[in-house]
Amino acid sequence: MGFPSVLTMAHRLAAERIRPGDAVIDATVGNGVDTAFLAKAVGPNGIVYGFDIQPAALEAARARVAAAAPETRLELFLASHHRMAELLPASLKGRVSAVMFNLGYLPGAEDVRSVVTRPETTLAALDASLAFLRPGGVLTVVVYTGHEGGREEGDAVDEWARALPASAGQAVLYRMPQRPQAPYLVAVERKRNLQQADLNQADLKQADLKQADLKQADLQQADLQQAD
Repeated sequence: MGFPSVLTMAHRLAAERIRPGDAVIDATVGNGVDTAFLAKAVGPNGIVYGFDIQPAALEAARARVAAAAPETRLELFLASHHRMAELLPASLKGRVSAVMFNLGYLPGAEDVRSVVTRPETTLAALDASLAFLRPGGVLTVVVYTGHEGGREEGDAVDEWARALPASAGQAVLYRMPQRPQAPYLVAVERKRNLQQADLNQADLKQADLKQADLKQADLQQADLQQAD
């Protein structure tokens, strides 16, 4: 039977946390496989934000989403994912249920190795992603190490996950130790502990707060409509 692939596992972790109507982010649009998956998961009342620096990638993603989930709102940025905090609305912070990264290069491109994700921009995007995740939301990073610079980027992501404070989230690693060159998955679930958090005027409509520790949290004027 075998174990699920890293892509299947990334989709599984995201699907367990995404609800219809959610906001989600595809940080590396590529050919739009994750974009279409996210679009189907959030449905017509949800929205998918996506980032890529290649016009061909955005075109491919639009076509996939049009075929898989045509009614889902889609907002794509021809920009690096490290500009996430600059380009996304500030009101989205703390409300995103899943952020997905698929590192490496664009499969099928004329020169597949000419445009690749890089450690410095990837790490900046990972930091930004945590601010957008809701408590209990998930960040998935599929890492490829077979191309030039891939091992260095993987090492940087691994170190970022190891150094992540427990107060920010829980990190897990999914990989095949017998195949050191195979792609692997790093995932982070955003911490649900909101002790002493300042949620003054926060929009928590439909937020999943199960198991969240709200001791001493400032909920003054917070909108908790339909919060679970």
